[in-house]
Amino acid sequence: MSLSGWITIAAFFLCVVAMTRPLGGYLQRVLEGQPHFLGRIFGPLERGLYRVAGIRWEEEQSWVQYATGVVLFSAVSFVVVYALLRFQVLLPLNPAGLGPVAPDLAYNTSISFVTNTNWQSYGGETTMSHLSQMLALAVQNFVSAAVGIAVAAAVIRGFARRGAGTIGNVWTDLVRVTLYVLLPISVVVALFFVWQGVPQTLHGSVEVTTLEGARQTIALGPVATQEAIKMLGTNGGGFFNTNSAHPFENPTALSNFVQVLCIFALGTALTNLFGRMVGREREGWAIFSAMALLFLIGVGVTYWAEAHANPAIAALGVDPALGNMEGKETRFGIAASALFATVTTDASCGAVNAMHESFLPLGGLVPLVNMMLGEVIIGGVGAGLYGVLLFAIIAVFMAGLMVGRTPEYLGKKIEAREVKMTMLAVLCLPLVMLGFTAIAVVTGPGLSALSATGPHGFTEALYAYSSAAANNGSAFGGLTANPFWNLALGIGMVVGRFFIIIPVLAIAGAMAAKKVAPATSGTFPTDNGLFIALVSGVIVIVGGLTFLPALALGPIVEHLTMLRGTLF
Repeated sequence: MSLSGWITIAAFFLCVVAMTRPLGGYLQRVLEGQPHFLGRIFGPLERGLYRVAGIRWEEEQSWVQYATGVVLFSAVSFVVVYALLRFQVLLPLNPAGLGPVAPDLAYNTSISFVTNTNWQSYGGETTMSHLSQMLALAVQNFVSAAVGIAVAAAVIRGFARRGAGTIGNVWTDLVRVTLYVLLPISVVVALFFVWQGVPQTLHGSVEVTTLEGARQTIALGPVATQEAIKMLGTNGGGFFNTNSAHPFENPTALSNFVQVLCIFALGTALTNLFGRMVGREREGWAIFSAMALLFLIGVGVTYWAEAHANPAIAALGVDPALGNMEGKETRFGIAASALFATVTTDASCGAVNAMHESFLPLGGLVPLVNMMLGEVIIGGVGAGLYGVLLFAIIAVFMAGLMVGRTPEYLGKKIEAREVKMTMLAVLCLPLVMLGFTAIAVVTGPGLSALSATGPHGFTEALYAYSSAAANNGSAFGGLTANPFWNLALGIGMVVGRFFIIIPVLAIAGAMAAKKVAPATSGTFPTDNGLFIALVSGVIVIVGGLTFLPALALGPIVEHLTMLRGTLF
């Protein structure tokens, strides 16, 4: 570990804190229809979109109507993306002449991008045409992120409103988030990436002569535009197979720093939006603090683990002070790689600038645990906020039981219906993560895709299903997906997305209809250090009790065997 490494991590965190409140205020103005500077520019376009689509933007919806709109929109998106991938050989902007995407891979990829997971069972530059990258995948990067933010806004309205039967209009939210938030910021970020050296062209690959005299084909394409929304929308799907480890996706230390900032930007801003819309910004900062505490612990452990050399490598005479540089880019180093790995799995982004499979067991354990906790440490855009609110409900419910009074959150009583919906959302993730892993490690099709044996191979499988269910998209690089994996991972992505969204919208509808009870001396405060510690503890305990046995079979036992000189 080095001083410069810690300064990098500290600078990143300070920048995140500085961005949170301004972005939160802008999100409030956009989602509540208040005047803002882009409204004067794009207002006529917004109203024109409503007229063309037949949307009555002023009419609000119940939670059932809102959820129906989300599901139908996602289903249509899946069909469109699947068709584009299957027929890309017949469509324009295919300079490499790439053929149709295989049915199981097209199915997996379509679900992946529609659910904001962006798991990639393919090499982008060798599988997808430029049109598929732009019209199928990049478009979903925008709209799947917009769905997450829209759902978060609806959930916040449920907590903020009193005696209401509606939680907003899904179509209005989707248009405003895309038009006023995702598109303008992505344009600025894409131009920055072009300045840093990221390609943005419709030309195909180029042939070059290397210094050794050999001929090499270098793939090019519309990379910068996809890179911007990939980070901002916590999507993670890379134009190139090696993602943000590729010099054309992430050429400099500065571009790397901006990428990790983009991953956290909207997720942290939504915590401030929550505080603003419920009328008490301290509530938003309490949620942010619980997330930040878990993030700082995770990045500290990852950096510490990767700053130590593998004992087997050190035994060969390599300087242990160099740490574990396997699978990392020298232009980033250990600190920036550890930070990126922690941020991308905290925020369910899935982009990588280093290969997680090459991390030491404890360094790889942290990204795995981040996903197992269910998108609550910042989380995907929107998904992180409504995910952590589920744990906040559990925390106040437990606090109420301990003092013998009906639990309340923001003055609204937490009753049986809300608790049932919360537990449905929380328990569906471990069911997929652990259930599918168990099937994969005892069946031929499951085992055939793994590149390693022993605990490391088990971790490959566990990481893949955790990534799918958490809608993250990153992977231990040794997994080679086959039809069995493509099918099972697709199911995991759907469960991880919609089996969370529907229960939280049901909770929002129930909370919106409730009156606010006046605070008394017995009311449990939810904006102080005790609440932050309670929420953080509930997240860790629930995750620990659920996943500790599986972790013991994977990275923990691998760490112990590594200390004895056994590698997998």
